[in-house]
Amino acid sequence: MPRLDPATTALLTVECQNGVVGDESALPELAKEARDSGTLGRVAALVDAAHVAGVQVLHAVAERRPDGRGANTNARLFRAAGKLAVRQLTGSRAVEIAAPIEVAADDLVVRRLHGLSPMAGTDLDPLLRNLGIHTLVVTGVSANIAIPNTVFDAVNLGYQVVVPSDAITGVPASYTAEVIRNSLALVAAITTTEALTAQWAPPR
Repeated sequence: MPRLDPATTALLTVECQNGVVGDESALPELAKEARDSGTLGRVAALVDAAHVAGVQVLHAVAERRPDGRGANTNARLFRAAGKLAVRQLTGSRAVEIAAPIEVAADDLVVRRLHGLSPMAGTDLDPLLRNLGIHTLVVTGVSANIAIPNTVFDAVNLGYQVVVPSDAITGVPASYTAEVIRNSLALVAAITTTEALTAQWAPPR
């Protein structure tokens, strides 16, 4: 993995929100995996390191209006989401960033009401371009859907993409490794949380 310039690199957390990976998740199996595997803690460590190094941090949040207006209904996943006991409603605790991830004043939160990717049809791409970002570090959930969508969209838009393999997860746990090996590694630089935090550590 090449050395990342903090001035042109951004760290993105994907759907690391209470209603997805928190204690009251709508997706308890995914939330358990994110916490038990240490993924959520490693995302938090990367966010902390990015803050110290001056790397721009962005948080991608998926949410819905109470009336569902504007949300997709063209896939089983979307229809099921509207029926779950915990809904990702705009303004609710479910769409707040989950502990132990710290949101700093300079962080940007990008919210979407539709689709599978935080990059498609949102402000994320223009925000990154206005910030002069060329490299995007992608973390969070899930390795099943949102993470691959984010990586592919970012690559298609011309960004260099870095994926810390231990800072993303999906279900079942074994699936994450398969997605990394057979898909993400073909288009993104694969690294680890330790390698990134070492890069972003302040000089001694």
